[in-house]
Amino acid sequence: MRKIPVLIGFALTAALLPAKEAAPAPVTETPAAANPALDAKRAEQEALAIQNKLEAERLIESTNSMRAEIARLKLECELMTERLAMETAKRQAALELEFAGMEAEKEKIVREDELSKARAEKLANDLKTVQSEAALEITRIQNDIARIETAEKRAKFADAKPVFLKNPLKENGILVVSDRRIPLNGLISTTTADFVTSRIQYWNNKDRELPIFIVIDASPGGSVMAGYRILKAMESSDAPVHVVVKSFAASMAAAITTLAQESYAYPNAVILHHQISSVVMAQLNLTQQREFHEESQRWWARLGTPIANKMGVTTDELIKRMYAKSSSGDWSEFGEQAKELKWVNHIVQGIDETSFTKNPDSIEPAKAAQTTALTEEIDASGKPFVWLPRLNPQDVYFLYNSDSYYRMR
Repeated sequence: MRKIPVLIGFALTAALLPAKEAAPAPVTETPAAANPALDAKRAEQEALAIQNKLEAERLIESTNSMRAEIARLKLECELMTERLAMETAKRQAALELEFAGMEAEKEKIVREDELSKARAEKLANDLKTVQSEAALEITRIQNDIARIETAEKRAKFADAKPVFLKNPLKENGILVVSDRRIPLNGLISTTTADFVTSRIQYWNNKDRELPIFIVIDASPGGSVMAGYRILKAMESSDAPVHVVVKSFAASMAAAITTLAQESYAYPNAVILHHQISSVVMAQLNLTQQREFHEESQRWWARLGTPIANKMGVTTDELIKRMYAKSSSGDWSEFGEQAKELKWVNHIVQGIDETSFTKNPDSIEPAKAAQTTALTEEIDASGKPFVWLPRLNPQDVYFLYNSDSYYRMR
């Protein structure tokens, strides 16, 4: 820090210093003759000079203390200046030392930050490496799982494709059924009719020349209205509808089989025809009984007449032959005899279900969509039975029910 010169009191000191004494005027020697006035003047002059000198001495003496004070003050000022300069230097040194420490700390922090960043980058890179390795391992495992699952799924499917033949019955008696297949099993109900008719329409929209197969494993018949809907859908189909009976077709199911354009049955398949029979679970007067009988007769005319025509007999003769065969009127025949009676068109020795290209064991069991779910119960005598669904108005059941398994509420 630059020193500031202290000038305090310098002007005062200069002012107080005595002026340079003038040299005494030279004394001119006078003649010996004395001049009293001049002597007096000389004496006065000398006295004044002495007095003046005395005053000067006094002034010098009086200013000496001031000079000493000025000198002291000057020294103190210089001392304070030096002390201030020293303090300033110390503070400057302290600041410089502190700044140097801060710079060192800053450099340390910067180094540590850079070190932390480097460590973080290393950890991030290590993590990415671990993640990449884990992802690769997961991908490998997933690929192994997918490969195994794909292999398992592939094993559930056969290599063969469905076979589509316009004439599906081979000369060796084997019937070739394609995937244009509609199952018809159990009680025929409104739900059954919805299922079968919608699929007849679907397969027509897919192709109107290849045959559609209605395959009956076992059906006791059911609702006349529902069965009649199925018959009309078969009649109006552009694609020929072929009915196949594997085990048992009775009542409404037998009517569907007999009235089909083409029908097939195993030799041991049983087809059963009978009259419309209904169970009335209400109290009816004679008029109501007559009306109910007439309604049943009208339905029988619509179903029995075409069956009799197919057989080449009258309706009355058909009924007569039913009761000649059985006192209950339930006329059942195996496949070969059913063919002779024209209840079925062809007897087959085997059926090639080419639509089954998926392992049946891999298919989860589900309720048949075309049937109405029936819950079996046990009556008071210990016999099992099921309650029949309620019919629509004017509808009647046309089913085989010799053991009263199906009951009306």
